[in-house]
Amino acid sequence: MVTSALVSYATFAYLRHYLWFRVWHWLRRKHPKATGKNIRRRYFRGGSWPASHNRVLLNPTTVGTSRYRYRGAAIPAPWPAAA
Repeated sequence: MVTSALVSYATFAYLRHYLWFRVWHWLRRKHPKATGKNIRRRYFRGGSWPASHNRVLLNPTTVGTSRYRYRGAAIPAPWPAAA
């Protein structure tokens, strides 16, 4: 059984991967003559995630995920009860 927290984490991990490659390719197009090492040094602040001096790109995997607790009949129905 797959829990909702694992599914959302997998989605955030995919989003992180996609976002990183989109930013990387954008930087490569912006600076066609620069090496990858120079781009990392300038835009990644020595890490593996894009950041500037005062801003860091949101990393989607750092968003917390949690499962809903089972509440049974305490969840109100969105439609009126049948008579």
